[in-house]
Amino acid sequence: MLRGRAVTLRPATVADVPALAAIRADPEVRRWWRGGDDLADSVRADLADDDLHVYAIEHDGRVIGAVQWYAEADPDYRHASLDVFLDPAERGAGLGGDAIRTLARHLIDEYGHHRFTIDPAAANSAAIRAYAKVGFRPVGVLRRYERGADGRWHDGLLMDLLADDLVE
Repeated sequence: MLRGRAVTLRPATVADVPALAAIRADPEVRRWWRGGDDLADSVRADLADDDLHVYAIEHDGRVIGAVQWYAEADPDYRHASLDVFLDPAERGAGLGGDAIRTLARHLIDEYGHHRFTIDPAAANSAAIRAYAKVGFRPVGVLRRYERGADGRWHDGLLMDLLADDLVE
């Protein structure tokens, strides 16, 4: 269990699937997060992925989202990549940033990670602002990076964070 200023992170379990699937079904989250027609199955698949570490984000005793990470296995390119989604009703209070900061601090202290990446949709300005507040910096635009629900390709923004730049 990891404690931030306002959130608690704990490894997500199968018991969290209904809450996480419901959050991902919200149109504001679904717009940015992939998933098939069965979002519960998508969440279960993430939990079953041995290379992905998924944490439930709790605030005031309830699950409000998830933050996850995976590590680059090649030691010459070592870094951790992060992703996060949050219940839209909880946005604007810094809880997403608190979750990312808490996870990054854990990965620095416990795993020795020195660099992190995150790749929001280039159009997701709210997420980009939140990541910048934690210390992430834009690296560049990933052109036609991800196919959207509309079937068209959309740009992504690669951002990275060095451990020394983490805003505490």
